[in-house]
Amino acid sequence: MVQILNRLMTRLSAPPCGKLRGALGRGRARGVTLIGLMFWAIVVAFVALIALRVFPTVNEYWTVQKMVEKIAKENPSTVLGVRNAFERQQSVEYGVTSIKASDLDVTKDGSQLVIRFAYDKEIELFNPVFLVIKYRGEGRS
Repeated sequence: MVQILNRLMTRLSAPPCGKLRGALGRGRARGVTLIGLMFWAIVVAFVALIALRVFPTVNEYWTVQKMVEKIAKENPSTVLGVRNAFERQQSVEYGVTSIKASDLDVTKDGSQLVIRFAYDKEIELFNPVFLVIKYRGEGRS
């Protein structure tokens, strides 16, 4: 009986097997540290800040591009007609504030009417850091 108790005691005091060792916390820890989590949170927040500031200007550019293409397809006969059509479109599209009808460059390329525009948009990210985006586009009849 004493021998059985001694064997039982030696088995209970033996180190656990390898699978159990990791579960007890003696293995290498894996995961994200607090500093790593804070770093990625800052990176994601900065990218989100830029995206939220830039998207309205890109949307305005797409609107101006569509307006110019629509006017070019109407094929007005004079430069004044192009600018008047742009002003009418601009009164409907209230979000277009970066460009005026006088900023349009109207030319003829053979029999095609070409309307070009270009403007710069300055976006304040945080004082004193600004982002400057140069928008260019054209519409052809």
